[in-house]
Amino acid sequence: MSKRPDEGAVGLNGLKRLAESEAERRSRRLAGLVADRAVDQGLADVTYAFADSPFGSLLVALTRRGLVMLHYPNGDFQAELVALATKISPRVLESGKSTDQVRRQLDEYFEGRRRKFDLPVDLRLTDGFSRRVLTATSRIPFGSVATYREVATRAGNPLATRAAGNALGANPIPIVVPCHRVVRTGGGLGGYTGGLDRKRKLLELEGALGSKPRP
Repeated sequence: MSKRPDEGAVGLNGLKRLAESEAERRSRRLAGLVADRAVDQGLADVTYAFADSPFGSLLVALTRRGLVMLHYPNGDFQAELVALATKISPRVLESGKSTDQVRRQLDEYFEGRRRKFDLPVDLRLTDGFSRRVLTATSRIPFGSVATYREVATRAGNPLATRAAGNALGANPIPIVVPCHRVVRTGGGLGGYTGGLDRKRKLLELEGALGSKPRP
């Protein structure tokens, strides 16, 4: 039986793609080993990796102080990595090893097996009233909600409801610092940095949708 004229070319192209894929996998493994060694030797100030979630791939970034950024999918995450390099340190490395614990706890949370994150957080990307708002928000328990006014009050200014909302909208560590648990006084969801659909799903996961704010 005679071969079609393009069969040999297709076979060669297929082998070339396989070789390129193997080279890419080897390159990624080597890059990972180099990054992990650099982290072990304290040569990285910020490490990052990507975590699976029901909402897509999340960017997870840590400093030596703790989790500094958790970002919802937005394409290639270039702007977030540039912000980390600019605001914290240019010594930013991708490292799955250093982010294992965060990614594991996120998996457990989304699977309904974790009610509280046991992770240090680094709020250096915020300051002043905004940082106090996020600190107060971090204390809202799983399955509960609070109002924007309540959070503003706990942060030291009960009249700064709008400013509290702005701080929550700029939260660099959603989910772990649970700004999704802050709702309007009348029971409306309010806003959310990741979009209202994600906020609703997180509250449903926690069994808090429709909950009344705690006093």
